[in-house]
Amino acid sequence: MGADKLIATALQCLENRMTYTAEKALNGSKSVCDYLRLQLADEKHEVFAALFLNNHHKLIAFEKMFYGTINEAVVYPRAVIQKALKHNAAAIIIAHNHPSGEAKPSGADERITRELKEVLAIVSVKLLDHIIVTYRETYSFAEHGLVWRYGILGGYVSAQKFI
Repeated sequence: MGADKLIATALQCLENRMTYTAEKALNGSKSVCDYLRLQLADEKHEVFAALFLNNHHKLIAFEKMFYGTINEAVVYPRAVIQKALKHNAAAIIIAHNHPSGEAKPSGADERITRELKEVLAIVSVKLLDHIIVTYRETYSFAEHGLVWRYGILGGYVSAQKFI
């Protein structure tokens, strides 16, 4: 089995575990991080994506939304809100890759997280996490306490815990 086929199979398995009809909700960051690494780690330019979830934190849809350069992607909050409403999402997890291999968030990463949290709250959509993906590792804002600083709550448990 070739590497591409193996990755495609792994993605399909993870998607099957995370779909809207799955019995388990996305209550932890480990499976989400694994899925996002498979989706974003190989990208050569920054890609911003979102996982749209129902009110039980089950996956409705995953979408790659914005494509950028080697060190930035422009994110339009209006477009994120439109997609969340289109999918009738109650919550979202946002993510993007860092092609540089450094998973530490930048000031711009923190600003867009705060801004999206605020505008999504206006339409009653919870921002549960922002995950940065590299080919070696992931960085979860929730696991590092950053989302709590912005007041993001709602049943998503970081540090790989599942309910």
